[in-house]
Amino acid sequence: MANVIKKATGLTGLVVSKNPHHTLTALYNKILRAVAKMPQEAAYRRYTEKTISDRLKIVATNSDVKSVESKIGSGQVEELILQAENELILARKMLGWKPWESLVTPAPPNQWDWPATQHQQIRE
Repeated sequence: MANVIKKATGLTGLVVSKNPHHTLTALYNKILRAVAKMPQEAAYRRYTEKTISDRLKIVATNSDVKSVESKIGSGQVEELILQAENELILARKMLGWKPWESLVTPAPPNQWDWPATQHQQIRE
């Protein structure tokens, strides 16, 4: 029963991965290389590095796909691959956006207050 081959993910449009360990390892390493180019104090780098490093360790220490899925707890390995692909795209975009840098102009007053309607005055 240990050598059961998965025939479908049960998710429309998401095909079964033939080599999920290799794919996840490659994606996680690419993400780590991308975030390593960011300043160490950048919040995105710190949190992404921690999450991805933890997941990479799980993939490296568990040869069984079911164990990887249950220990990461974010869906099937095919979903994890999709998440990693999206995170890699985001990490590369963040390098261009540089959200850790100061604003060019000061933020408008009350920009970060929520809900926004509390601070708006009705003008007649």
